[in-house]
Amino acid sequence: MQRAVSTTTPPSSPVRGADAVPFVLRPVCEIPRTGRSPEPSVTEAVAARAAEIDEVSPEDLYAVLTPALCGRSPDVLLQWLRDAGLLVRILPELDRTVAFSQEGGRRHKDVWAHTKEVVRQSVPRPAVRWAAVLHDIGKVTTRRFLPGGRVTFHGHDVEGVRMFRRGPACRIAFPRAERRRIELLIRHHLRPGQYDGSWTDSAVRRFARDMDEILDDLLALSRADVTSKRPGKRKRCLALISELAARIRTLREEDARPRPLPAGLGNALMDALGLPPGKHIGEIRARLAALVQDGVLEGGREAGYYVEAVQRHRLAEGVEIRPPRGFGP
Repeated sequence: MQRAVSTTTPPSSPVRGADAVPFVLRPVCEIPRTGRSPEPSVTEAVAARAAEIDEVSPEDLYAVLTPALCGRSPDVLLQWLRDAGLLVRILPELDRTVAFSQEGGRRHKDVWAHTKEVVRQSVPRPAVRWAAVLHDIGKVTTRRFLPGGRVTFHGHDVEGVRMFRRGPACRIAFPRAERRRIELLIRHHLRPGQYDGSWTDSAVRRFARDMDEILDDLLALSRADVTSKRPGKRKRCLALISELAARIRTLREEDARPRPLPAGLGNALMDALGLPPGKHIGEIRARLAALVQDGVLEGGREAGYYVEAVQRHRLAEGVEIRPPRGFGP
């Protein structure tokens, strides 16, 4: 699958030289370059010294892990961190999703495999990649088995934010703005998937307004979160997300256009200004419309607003009053 090119440059590590990177993290820097896991002997050597990761500062963890996550083969990187015994120390919340689907005697979607696929499919922007890594960690504590073999994870989005704040955000020094963005993406990662085509324009506008701060990243994460192996379902889910994005763009374009003058404005002008009907009313309306187009006046306001504007801007001056034939006493 072709991935979108990042418009945000991932942070580079402040550490200079391979020797300055802690031994247990050196393969992390190589995986994006090769796209492959290190040789087994390297993984075994790191695993033997995995406890050393506890001595790495939160700042260095962020500086090394983030460019690697935003690079090539982030799914391979995650699997290697697990194989080398580092994941359980850096992100124990995520490590607990490994083999989670086989626990409890009833199988369900493999959260670990799904997470790796979401990370692989996501756009290489730091907040999106980190949110992809962590978006489902709340499933571990919210899983419920229901009669008939059903499994639910209600509230895992809210629980995921709580776990993120208490765990990863304490161990890894995310920049403040990025940390907030990751929280919001985890909290709202389900919302675009709730769109089914039946939303009213008002509902679409409300969604876009509520999600404005993270909208592009949220839609990107939602696309990456589609990992169904059934082609029909996958195509349908991606089409709905694209439809939602297109409706948001269309509505924003419509809302940016000057709104028309209100119905009944002609009668309001005649009443307020003591004018008879005729072409002169159309000329005054045209002058009002020009000021709306130029941004001097707002569009879509009530008639009284425009009556007051005619008086304030003296828009009736110079207009020839031509009442229709037979009008008047």
